[in-house]
Amino acid sequence: MGLALATSGVSAQSVAPVVVPVPAPPARAFKLKIAIGRFTNETRYGRSLLTDAEGDPLGKQASDILAAYLTQTGRFLVLERQDIGKIEGEQSRAAGGNTIGADVLIIGSVVEFGRTEDGKQGLFNSGRVQRAHAKVAIRLVDVRTGLMFHSATGDGEATTETKLVLGLGSTSAFDGTLTDKALSVAVEDMLEGLVGTLAARPWKTALLAVDGSQVFIGAGERQGVRVGDHLKVMRSGKKIRNPQTGFEIELPASEVAELEVISLFGESDTNEGAVARLASGSLDPATLSDYVVTGK
Repeated sequence: MGLALATSGVSAQSVAPVVVPVPAPPARAFKLKIAIGRFTNETRYGRSLLTDAEGDPLGKQASDILAAYLTQTGRFLVLERQDIGKIEGEQSRAAGGNTIGADVLIIGSVVEFGRTEDGKQGLFNSGRVQRAHAKVAIRLVDVRTGLMFHSATGDGEATTETKLVLGLGSTSAFDGTLTDKALSVAVEDMLEGLVGTLAARPWKTALLAVDGSQVFIGAGERQGVRVGDHLKVMRSGKKIRNPQTGFEIELPASEVAELEVISLFGESDTNEGAVARLASGSLDPATLSDYVVTGK
C-alpha cells in the first residue's frame, strides 16, 4: 500500500485590518479649503534607495494617499499644492486662472519605514514572509495665523507570505506593493482624528452681495443649507494685537441681522450659493467683508 503525498503551493497576502469610522457629516457642514503643503520622507530607507527627478516618491505617495482619502469624505475642498507649478503653468497658457488660498495647511512626513524578510524551513515545506512597516506624522496649521492646532501619527504594517510544499509551489520575488499597503494603512490609522478635528471647526460663510431685498451668501446645498433655513449675520469684532503673545486677536462678533433662505443656486462646490431675504436687522452693502454668516 503506497502512501500518496499531495503537493501544493500556497501564496497569501495579509494587511493589518483597520476600520476607519469617519463621523457622519452634520446637517450643516462648512467645507474647509485644505492644502497638503509638504510631505517629506525622513527615513534612511527612502533617501538612500528611492529618488527621482521631482523629489522623493515615498513622501509624495503618502501625500497622494492622504489627499485621496480627504477628497473621498466629501467634506472638504482639497486644493492641489504638490504640483502647483504645473497648474499655474497651464493657467497662464489658458490666459486666466483663479488659484485660491487654503484655510488649513497640512504638513507631514514619513518618519519610519522599513522592510524585513523571514524564512521558514521544515521537513516537507518552507516559506518566505515579507513585511513592511510605515509610520506617518502630520500637523495642521491655521493659514491665517500660522498656529499649529493639531498633530497626529499613524502606524501601518503589511505582510505577504509564500509557502513551498515538497519543493513545489510559487516562489516569491520582492513585493513592491507592500510599500503602498503599509503607507495606506498608516494614513488610515490617523484619519478619523484628523477628519474629526477639521469637521469640528465652526461653520460659517460669507456675504457675497446685497441687491435690494435679496442677500446672496457663499454656501449652498452641498454645505447643508436648505430653503427655509434661518441664519445669523455677525459683524466681525475689531482686531487688535495681544502684546503678551504677539498674536492678533479678533474681539467677539456681534449679531446684526437674521436671514431666511429662499432659494439655492450653483451645481458644484466651487460655484454654489444661496439667496436669502433679510428677516430682521440691517446690512451695509459697502462693508460686506465685515460680516460672516453662521448657523442660527
